[in-house]
Amino acid sequence: MPEARQPLSIQTRLLHHSHKTDASTGAVSIPIQPASTFHQKSVDHFGTFDYARSGNPTRQALEETFAELENGTRAFAFASGMAAISSTFMMLSAGDHLVITEDVYGGTYRFTTEILPRHGIEYTFVDMTNVEEVKKAIRPNTAMIYMETPSNPTMKITPIREIVTLAKNHDCLTVLDNTFMTPVLQRPLDLGVDVVVHSATKFIGGHSDVVAGLAVVKDRDLANQLKFLQNSFGAILGPNDCWLIMRGLKTMHARMTLSSATAHDIAVWLNDHPTVKHVYYPGLENHPGYELNNSQAEGAGAVLSFELSDRSAVKAVVEAMSIPVFAVSLGAVESILSYPAKMSHEAMPPNERAKRGITDGLLRLSVGLENKDDLIADFEQAFHKISREKQVPSLKK
Repeated sequence: MPEARQPLSIQTRLLHHSHKTDASTGAVSIPIQPASTFHQKSVDHFGTFDYARSGNPTRQALEETFAELENGTRAFAFASGMAAISSTFMMLSAGDHLVITEDVYGGTYRFTTEILPRHGIEYTFVDMTNVEEVKKAIRPNTAMIYMETPSNPTMKITPIREIVTLAKNHDCLTVLDNTFMTPVLQRPLDLGVDVVVHSATKFIGGHSDVVAGLAVVKDRDLANQLKFLQNSFGAILGPNDCWLIMRGLKTMHARMTLSSATAHDIAVWLNDHPTVKHVYYPGLENHPGYELNNSQAEGAGAVLSFELSDRSAVKAVVEAMSIPVFAVSLGAVESILSYPAKMSHEAMPPNERAKRGITDGLLRLSVGLENKDDLIADFEQAFHKISREKQVPSLKK
């Protein structure tokens, strides 16, 4: 008998999958099919595609490719990460209860607190690093547990396997936002999660030139539910954007590897700097979720957060730095410095931000592909400037 072939690594599968070439021409880039409708040859039998909201060849190629990468059966491409998340939430019905991590993206918080109650869906925010708190929050009508790990922006780590076991014992669906890690570093379906969602705008696309969302599942019944919702809501990803995401996949492993290595070195440097009050990065050994993250992921990712003394220090550093762009979003080839209190989590009331450690001194850094030493030198001159001008004392305790 021939020897069994070793399964291909994710690094290779990003390039060699069922859609690496076009079946009809052999082209090594899938074609963009912009048609909105498709001719049918028979009244009795329609072809694979009829109307582009329901299906498109370019979108199908992306969805099938991404399902392979996450080890799922079906994937669905949406017009944004929030379209993927909100469509997944619409699997809930009036009278259902949602348990959701308290340390969650601001857009997800807004949808949970302002949209779900209109549909008669209850929710409870919990510290999902504590399984006992999750257990206490579950009610007889709890239908879904929603995770985000590492969380945005304080990088908390949720014990995925334990939450999955708890959910199965209570007949709940589990959903996990895997945006920060991508399937390169974390594959939640392999850990038993039911639905994985991504803002593909971030590391998957990777070039700050497309807005997209993805959801992927293993269970075929869940796949049918999500397909119905995708078609009903119509928040689909257009063919040009699907092509851009497919292009981004080809370099995702290389980008994630380099950016994560640089993020680790910058986190270590920031952690030792007297101007920095605290660093949030699961790749640091002093991070409370360090060991747990190592047990369920293959790296710590390329996003970190760090806390300065106050808003004025943030303003001074942002205005003094020249390399990172100061912008909403993350996961691009260029480093992006963000201010969660006014950007990703502005939708969250100040008192709720404070409960979650999202202070006015917190900055989030998504590390890109720049030279590590250049980035550190840029931070150093910015910190030196505010220390000199404001005589900021050391914040290390």
